[in-house]
Amino acid sequence: MSEAPQPTTTTEKQSSARVLPALILAMLSFSVVQTAVVPILPSLAKELSVSGSSITWLMTANLLSAAVLTPLLGRFGDLRGRKPMLLISLAGLVAGSALAVSTHSFTWLVVARVLQGAGGGVLPLAISIVRDELPKQKVTGGVAAISASMGVGSGLGLVATGLLLEHWSYKSIFWMGLAFGLLAIALVAFRVPSDPVTDKEGGADPLGAITLAGWLSALLVAVSQGNHWGWTSTKTLGLFAVAAVVALIWGVIEVKVKHPLVDMKMMSRPAVAFTNLAGLLIGFGMYGSFMVISNFAQTPEKFAHYGFTATVLHAGVMLLPSALGSMVAAPLGAMLIARRGPRLPLVLGGVLGAVAMAYLALRHSHEGDIYLSSAIFGLGIGLAFSAMPAYINGAVPVEQSGIANGMNAVLRTVGGAIGTAVMAAILTGDTMKLPIPIALPTLDAYKHAFWTAAVVCIVAGAVPFLIRTVRPTTAVASGNTTADLSSGREPVKTDA
Repeated sequence: MSEAPQPTTTTEKQSSARVLPALILAMLSFSVVQTAVVPILPSLAKELSVSGSSITWLMTANLLSAAVLTPLLGRFGDLRGRKPMLLISLAGLVAGSALAVSTHSFTWLVVARVLQGAGGGVLPLAISIVRDELPKQKVTGGVAAISASMGVGSGLGLVATGLLLEHWSYKSIFWMGLAFGLLAIALVAFRVPSDPVTDKEGGADPLGAITLAGWLSALLVAVSQGNHWGWTSTKTLGLFAVAAVVALIWGVIEVKVKHPLVDMKMMSRPAVAFTNLAGLLIGFGMYGSFMVISNFAQTPEKFAHYGFTATVLHAGVMLLPSALGSMVAAPLGAMLIARRGPRLPLVLGGVLGAVAMAYLALRHSHEGDIYLSSAIFGLGIGLAFSAMPAYINGAVPVEQSGIANGMNAVLRTVGGAIGTAVMAAILTGDTMKLPIPIALPTLDAYKHAFWTAAVVCIVAGAVPFLIRTVRPTTAVASGNTTADLSSGREPVKTDA
């Protein structure tokens, strides 16, 4: 069966030019807001008069909210339309930013970070909209650009934080998030059309949603607070046990109900399952490495005899090449996917991440070492991010695109939480005795952290070899709804 006539080139260009910038800005808004507070947590603890362990709830609350709401918004997008859910996701980000600007209370600031976590739904919803709205030959590049924007925004957020703090108070960071969010809402409202793809046969799964939220909450709180509570403490071990039990119950529910929130058969497909494993590992590497590099750069050299005594702004600038690398990765990843499929960019992503971290473990005495490794790492992360949605979209029907990409985003978030916790444990487990009331990690501790990130990244680069390639076809099978991002055409159904 031959393909139906396609829209004119002019129409296609107008569609891409209208929709894609709005979706990219939406993704940038969330990623900038999510990471912007990372380098200023110590100063926020002093500003808000809370302990160092308590201030980490500003990240934990955001990660937890994003992990829980991302798959829910993705699934509701499949059921009720992607544009309305995307606007709700951005509205949560804006509401959280507005609350953060208006309060001086630590408790309300945590609530604000929870609201901002709703922005996590942008990624799966934006990817689904690209599949719906862009011409087939532009889908690969569009998805790659949106996915790579997560790495770009994370790097830019760190730089923007330092720049704003040079001139204004910490509230300027939340003003930035508010401005980004409002602009993104305006562009999405006026440029993104209402999508026609909804799963009209599906239904709600409230019990599945509650149990998913339950085990994710228990897991992320245990991982995020384990360093402060102690990994063998009753609270930590108890939460891990709760997470395991509730996750098992959730799995049973999803298998039994008529309309599951997450189709477990879909999740068990090798292309989806192994891509999610790669997402968890890449999330570990990205979030963990950003934290370690930022801390290393800000270490006072006169006391530790390593580091660069960098300000928050200077440390952010050192990580700026990672954002530039991710920008380069978007078109490069799209080209590689179109020519060779998603395996190559995902493998390269893991390998480049490992090379960057191994380089820092061996060479770290000059600022140029940080800049170079940051650029290589950002390129690798961007390539990996562009490849993962291509694998998933090639293995799931359009009506499951939102929840499938949402679960992948969740596992990146979980990986990030685990990565930051593991890296913090490595750094705090080996400190120097100094004549100042600050415990600084030894240089060996940083080397161990860099090597750990390198190993995790190389494992992520090996995972794609466990995934079978989805075979492209030149014809469109009647009724086929699975888009093949490696060729820009419809794929033959496989068990991938």
